[in-house]
Amino acid sequence: MPHAPAGRWPPYQAREAALRDLTSRMAARPDDANLQFEAACLLTELGRTLEARDAYIALLARDPSHRLALNNLGTLLNATGYRSAARTAYTQAVAQHPADPMSHVNLGNLLYEAGEFQAAREHYESALQCDPTQSEAHQGLAYVLAESGDAAGAEQHRRQGFAHRPLQVLPYRGEGPPVSLLLLVSSVGGNIPTRNFLDDRVFQTTVVLPEFYDLNQPLPPHQLVFNAIGDADLAGPALAAAGKLLALTAAPVINRPAAVLETGRAGHARLAQLPGVKVPATLTLPREILTAAGSAAGSAATLSRRGFHFPLLVRTPGFHTGRHFLRVEDAAALPAAVAQLPGNELTVIEFLDARGPGRKVRKYRAMMIGGQLYPLHLAISSHWKIHYFTAEMAHQPENRAEDAAFLENMPAALGPRAMEALANIQSTLGLDYAGIDFGLSATGDILLFEANATMVVNPPEPDDRWAYRRPAVERIFTAVRTLLTPQ
Repeated sequence: MPHAPAGRWPPYQAREAALRDLTSRMAARPDDANLQFEAACLLTELGRTLEARDAYIALLARDPSHRLALNNLGTLLNATGYRSAARTAYTQAVAQHPADPMSHVNLGNLLYEAGEFQAAREHYESALQCDPTQSEAHQGLAYVLAESGDAAGAEQHRRQGFAHRPLQVLPYRGEGPPVSLLLLVSSVGGNIPTRNFLDDRVFQTTVVLPEFYDLNQPLPPHQLVFNAIGDADLAGPALAAAGKLLALTAAPVINRPAAVLETGRAGHARLAQLPGVKVPATLTLPREILTAAGSAAGSAATLSRRGFHFPLLVRTPGFHTGRHFLRVEDAAALPAAVAQLPGNELTVIEFLDARGPGRKVRKYRAMMIGGQLYPLHLAISSHWKIHYFTAEMAHQPENRAEDAAFLENMPAALGPRAMEALANIQSTLGLDYAGIDFGLSATGDILLFEANATMVVNPPEPDDRWAYRRPAVERIFTAVRTLLTPQ
C-alpha cells in the first residue's frame, strides 16, 4: 500500500546538484515555503532521512497546515518505523484538509496496517467521496472488504484500484548503476514482505501485478525477477498469471510460481512422507458442509467421517498472524466457531500438541534461503495460538535464554532427527526464499505448522533485551541480499 504518490526519480547526481542549487536560493529567500518543501523532498529522495524529517518539521512549524508536507512527513516517519508519529502527521493532514483524498488514503493505509479495519474503511470511503476514481482508495477498500469476508465487494474495488495500474516504479536512491528488479505481487495480498531487504540504494524495483498485466506488452527492463507472491491458498490465480508472465523473460527468477503453488496447506500432505515430519491432517471445505448437518452432532459426524477429532482448528484460508483462526474444543462449540469466521470456504486442521518443558507451547521459525537453513526465533507461550510478538518473551528472561540458545546453535537445540527433517522439507519445497513454523515432539520429530514463502523477517525492536537476536536477523538479511545479487 503506497503512502503518497510516487513520482519520477532523476539520477542521484542530478538530485545532488538540484539540492545545492536549492540551498543557494534558500539562503536568499529563507521564508519561501515552496523552496523549503522542494529541499525536504530532495533530501528524502537522496535517502538523507533525518535531514528530510527535520526539514519537513521546520516547514510545518511555519505552516502547520501544509498538506504535502504533512503527508510526506507521515510517509517518511512510517517508512522509518515511527508509526505513532506518522499517524499524528496523517491525522493532522485529514483534519486540515478533509477534502483531500490522498490524506484519507494515507491515514487509512496506516490504520489498516495496525489492524483497525473499520476506521481504515471510513477513510477509504471518505477518499472516494472526494474522488470516486482514486485508485489507492479502491485498493485499500478491497483489502478491508476482504478482511470482513465480502469477497464480491473486494473484487469490485480491486479491479477499480489495480486494473489500470499493473506497474509501479519505485524510487531508486543509489549513486551507481542499480540492479533492475521486477517484483511480482498479487493484488489480493499474501505477498512476501520485502521492505527490510530490498534496499532502494541498490535496487531499481518495478512492481508488477501479473493478474492485470497485458502479456502482449514487453516487460520493463530487468536483470532479475523476484516472485513475492507467497500464499498459494489466497493468491492461486495470481501465481498462475505469474507463471504465464515469466514466459516473457529469460532473467533469473527467485521463487518460481509453480513451486509456490504447491505450498498451500493442503499441499503439505507430501511432506508427511518425509521421515521425522508430522503433518496435521488438513481439509478445506465449503462452509455449507460444516453447517448443513443441521446440528452440532451432525457437523461433528461429518468431520469424523473425514478423520477429524476434537479438539481441532478451523480457519479462513489466506489469513496470517492468527486472524480468523480458532481452536474448537468439542462438537458443541463448532457452530459458534464457524459463525465467527468469514469466507465461503473454511480449512479444518488437526491439532498438534507442541507443549514441552513446563507445559509451555514452543513454536520455532527457521528461514530457508538459497538452499541454507537459518534460525529466526523460538516463541514460548502458555496459549496454543502462538506468535513471537504475543508470546511470553519480553518479561521472561529464561524464555529469551532458550531462544538465544536456538539462534546460536540450531542443531544442538533441535537434534539430528529434526535437522534432517528440515533439510528434507527445504529440498522438497524447492523454494529460494521460504520459512517454516514448527514445534518439536518428545521424540524429536518436526510438528509442522506452516512451510511457505510468506514468512516475515522483522528486525528486533531497539531494546537491549533483543540484542541477542540481531546477529541472527542480519545473517538472514545478508543471505537474501546475496540471493538477489546477479551472478
